[in-house]
Amino acid sequence: MMTYELVKAFPDQILFKQEGPFISLYLPTHRHEPENKQDPIVYKHLLKTVESSLAQKYSPKEIEVSMSPLRHIEEDIDLWNNTLDGLAVLSCPKRTVIYLLHDTVEALAIVADRFQTKQLIKAFQSIDQYQLLGLSSDSFALYHGNQNGIEQIHLAPGTPSTMEEVLGNQLTDSYLTQGSYNGTGRSAMYHGHGGAKPEIDKDTEKFFRYVDRFVEEQYSKPSKLPLILVALKEHHPTFAAVSNNHCLLKEGIKGEYMSLSLAQLREKTWEIIEPIYLAKIQENMLRFEQAKAGNTASDSLAVVSKAIFENRVETLFVDAERTIPGKVSPETGKILERSLDNPDIGDVLDTLAQLALQSKSEVIMLPSAAMPGTAGIAAIFRY
Repeated sequence: MMTYELVKAFPDQILFKQEGPFISLYLPTHRHEPENKQDPIVYKHLLKTVESSLAQKYSPKEIEVSMSPLRHIEEDIDLWNNTLDGLAVLSCPKRTVIYLLHDTVEALAIVADRFQTKQLIKAFQSIDQYQLLGLSSDSFALYHGNQNGIEQIHLAPGTPSTMEEVLGNQLTDSYLTQGSYNGTGRSAMYHGHGGAKPEIDKDTEKFFRYVDRFVEEQYSKPSKLPLILVALKEHHPTFAAVSNNHCLLKEGIKGEYMSLSLAQLREKTWEIIEPIYLAKIQENMLRFEQAKAGNTASDSLAVVSKAIFENRVETLFVDAERTIPGKVSPETGKILERSLDNPDIGDVLDTLAQLALQSKSEVIMLPSAAMPGTAGIAAIFRY
């Protein structure tokens, strides 16, 4: 029986549970053989670290309860054969969740008073990320990328991704008279006499509406990432007219997505995303400096921690490359710096980021070079 679940949305409610122990596991994974054969072995070594940490505080019976779902994950061959570039496992009493990540992560196994989530926040809220929709009149594909690269998103088995699969017996007769030459299936040539084009356009519109709803519900809403359309020039206005996806950028890429390599897609896409990425960094830094000048921002760890506990933080900036071992008092918000070896001790920056998420603050992970100040954390206050 499966004792864990795959989740996509972030943050998941598991982050806000109060009963520990809280186990966080991260490891880089591989999409293909033979490299992916090593992933379960690395995971098994991480489990030994978890078990050793649990033994410092919990009874053998409690340890077995905590380890059981984690061991089931180790034995799930189907999971290990379908990983992406990173795996995150969060486990606490009564619930264990798995994130399949498009970004690689550092191997980590920690038992603490809260989950370790900085790598997850970075994966979901890093400001250089985007999604790309490759669309033709009768098929589509999705991609996820950042400044380092781009990869195709593999849809769940059984997900309709062609016009014929989506519309089925709703296809008009005129569409069904089409045929494709050279066996490629890419570019359809239509047969018949007169009157076919309006019906073909109607089918295309139905298909585009399905693609828009699917992408918005399954990918854009959970991730909130910018979405770039790659399609022939004539398809851009049609898709824009039917789309309700607020993540869709006005600027897209004109061309047949299937004829472009991943490297070409990444190059063309980054031309659109890089100015947005740099503008976001500049905008955030300007907002921070203006707020600090008006005494509504700080880059002091103690001041920011207190403001988070008072629910006064509008935007929190966290250094993605830094760790501060310690504990944040749940009563006062004061920080006690200690070693990560203790199961009651976690990463102060991680804890504060979680608390900020819980109070509906915007949390942005930044590289060290782009952080305001030197404390590893900074905040703009609501008041």
